[in-house]
Amino acid sequence: MEFFAIIGLIYILYLFVYLVVLTVADCDLQLAWMERFGHSIDQLKGKVVWITGASSGIGKAVAINLAQHGCKLVLSARNRDELLRVREICLERGKSVGLDAGDVLVLKMDMLEYSKQQECFDKVLDHFGKLDILLNNAGRSQRASWETIETAVDRQVFEINVFSVISLSRIALQYFLKQGSGHLAVTSSIAGVLGVPFSGSYTGSKHAVHGFYESLRLEKMSNPNIRISLLCPGPVFTNFLAESFTNKDGERFGQSTSPTDNRMTAERCAHLFGVALANNLDEAWMAPFPIVPMAYLFNYFPNIARGVAYLMGINKFQKLRDSRDTVNQESSASVPEVVEGRGEKDD
Repeated sequence: MEFFAIIGLIYILYLFVYLVVLTVADCDLQLAWMERFGHSIDQLKGKVVWITGASSGIGKAVAINLAQHGCKLVLSARNRDELLRVREICLERGKSVGLDAGDVLVLKMDMLEYSKQQECFDKVLDHFGKLDILLNNAGRSQRASWETIETAVDRQVFEINVFSVISLSRIALQYFLKQGSGHLAVTSSIAGVLGVPFSGSYTGSKHAVHGFYESLRLEKMSNPNIRISLLCPGPVFTNFLAESFTNKDGERFGQSTSPTDNRMTAERCAHLFGVALANNLDEAWMAPFPIVPMAYLFNYFPNIARGVAYLMGINKFQKLRDSRDTVNQESSASVPEVVEGRGEKDD
């Protein structure tokens, strides 16, 4: 009996520590452990990393972070001028670890031009001779009431967030299999881990991404040299909200983040991305409290999580994500700005 009492006490202590860490950590427990005790991001020094959507936001921050750790970089997006600015920052930050002009390649690329993806991939190989990591980061969010969303918007969200990502990933995977190793990573979202209100198309697209990559991971599980990482940030201080889709084709949400919002900085998010990549994590969550504990609840205790959500009410639940009521339930999304064409999360 004393043996089982000791085991029970150890388990209770484990749960206590687990809960305490969740209240102070801004990421899942595995990622928090790896940040403290796992491989350093310096492990990636010399690796060739291609980051799509690298001209702003998370993509820009990841590029700068990896440059500081000696990674060779491919920066792609549609905005070449912004990419060149990011390149200059990367070269400046990477001086101390030996990064030179030839180690950062700028590649103007529209992810939706599928026919040019292979051509862009070939340019990467021509320049560096190899590719080690592909981080599919380009994408776009959404704010709108579910029942008002036009099907055209659903299709556009899936084209940007799912099909363009999968298309480039398949090109990279074929190369990785011939090379014998490689790392496919994608910027997903906490919205791919749990259901998020007022972002029906976006949430659906991120769940689809998880489905595609989980299927791939199982198919290639016998090959330990092919790594798959789903990186799932919560609210981050970027231009993400302003560039979001709404419920109508051709509209942009147009709202800006506030310094008082409960969001993670892009720099902190980029650091955690680097930790996840250096430690080959299958999946990593990063978000300010209490979003990560909510993600655990929805994954391991969904009935309890839904009960908590009902008790909180939709307004408080929405504020967890945007720190305010960004969508009026009685009407459509608040859209102060209408633009032609499309925008991308980090483009």
